[in-house]
Amino acid sequence: MEHKSEIRCAIEELSMAVIGKPGDNNADTAFVSTDSFLSVCYQVLRVLDKIGPTMAVLRQDVSQNIKRLEVAHESNPSMNSNLVEILKTEKSQGNAKKGPSCSKAFVWLTRSLDLALALLESVGRDGGKNMEQVVEECYDNTLKPWHGWISSAAFKVALKLVPDSKTFVELLKSRDEDYDSVKEAMQDLVSLLRPFLHDAHCILEVYNLHKLKSI
Repeated sequence: MEHKSEIRCAIEELSMAVIGKPGDNNADTAFVSTDSFLSVCYQVLRVLDKIGPTMAVLRQDVSQNIKRLEVAHESNPSMNSNLVEILKTEKSQGNAKKGPSCSKAFVWLTRSLDLALALLESVGRDGGKNMEQVVEECYDNTLKPWHGWISSAAFKVALKLVPDSKTFVELLKSRDEDYDSVKEAMQDLVSLLRPFLHDAHCILEVYNLHKLKSI
């Protein structure tokens, strides 16, 4: 049986993902397949896991947010096949920004994917850069502006545990891949993930969730 790398699996999921941004800021035309979004999160965040213990700072929150969306979807899969319907319902009920809402889960999962995009883009462009510096810069440009000081401090400590960039790429390889093919796959994943996240962020803005910060 062929063993596919995490990157190849993520590319497959993104190739099939269904998401549509609001048309002319009309929220009613937006669509996010809950199944597709969760599958993309699983696969892309598995790529991040290859960084090792540094990602443990984020892994618990990511897992909780994925579970939150799964529970909402499983409770009524017909109504909740479009994740935007969940956002719309929570907004109308005034619950979007209160407690452990699905709206918050969508926000933080999207931002975690932002980190993955920045990281893959940087390493794919220049595999010789210092990995600790790359991860720190990507974190500073994506998650840090929204994190509280406790999360930021924990992440800074964990930075000391990142592998070097060559080791990171090696960890992403399947048995039959070489270094260059992995770098090419990373670029393919970036080209798919960027428009996917652009549409997700458009939806967050329409529902006024794009500036939500952690406590």
